[in-house]
Amino acid sequence: MFLSESLAIASACCIALSGMLIAELNGRVDVVRLARWQMLAAFAMTAAASLAVGGWRALEGWQVSLLLLSGVAGIIIASTTYFAAIYAAGPRVTALLFSLTSPIALALGYLFLGETITARQGLGIACVLAGVAMAIGRPRRYGGAGKGMPSVSIDAPLPHGTPVAPSRTFTVGVVLGVITAVGQAVGTLLARPAMAAGVEPFTAMAVRSGIAAIFFAALLLVPLAALNKPYRFSTTDLGIAVGSAFFGTGLGMSLLMAALAAGSVGIVSTLSSMTPVVILPMVWLRTGVAPSPAAWAGAALAVAGTGLISL
Repeated sequence: MFLSESLAIASACCIALSGMLIAELNGRVDVVRLARWQMLAAFAMTAAASLAVGGWRALEGWQVSLLLLSGVAGIIIASTTYFAAIYAAGPRVTALLFSLTSPIALALGYLFLGETITARQGLGIACVLAGVAMAIGRPRRYGGAGKGMPSVSIDAPLPHGTPVAPSRTFTVGVVLGVITAVGQAVGTLLARPAMAAGVEPFTAMAVRSGIAAIFFAALLLVPLAALNKPYRFSTTDLGIAVGSAFFGTGLGMSLLMAALAAGSVGIVSTLSSMTPVVILPMVWLRTGVAPSPAAWAGAALAVAGTGLISL
């Protein structure tokens, strides 16, 4: 398997784990506060890594400009709606909607970058997307998850037996998930030229998360109650948020930037959108209940599609 494809799949695994961690904060930490914590943590991690490898020294002005714009679309907008979608629709449904990044990125890459795709790769992409959809299946609810875990939903593995969201909230979550996919696709497209020019991945993510960290920190100065809700600080909540930032915005997105440096926007976006597949064993571990046979069949189909893309 080519390096870029491997990095993209690793990115999907990290983002899946991050989504599971974010779901644990539903009802405890509001979206704006979570985004602020995540972006500050992600910037600190990626900036430190960039300094360690000397990535800052190779940056050029045009690359910084593109990465900043990519950060606005792919981090400030997409990450915020991603968190909100997980809260409203659950991590598995949000992960499925995140897979829309692939066809959107394909269309944008074709229109603006002149990228092409072979028939075999196109079939592989179709298999991956079909497998992702099959792996999600219909939302189901399980009780008595075992291992001392409370009753949880397979779509939203939340503590304390939190019920599946009402239909109106779920619809809002779906809309937010689509916005997330569009923002991520635009952010990927904007970052592609800089990454192709050899920008170090941790440095790219430091620039992208840095502009987001500044934005969410500045919101503290805005006198709106909706942006600064009352909160009783918890080190546990902060630890979960920082952990999700490490696996998601930090490591996961850095792996995605590295994949973009050597791969096609559409193919890399497709493989990194396999989060709904790799999240299945995580849900199994979290709930103690095995996903349905259809979910595993979808995962197998996605793996077959990956083979068609990579060979």
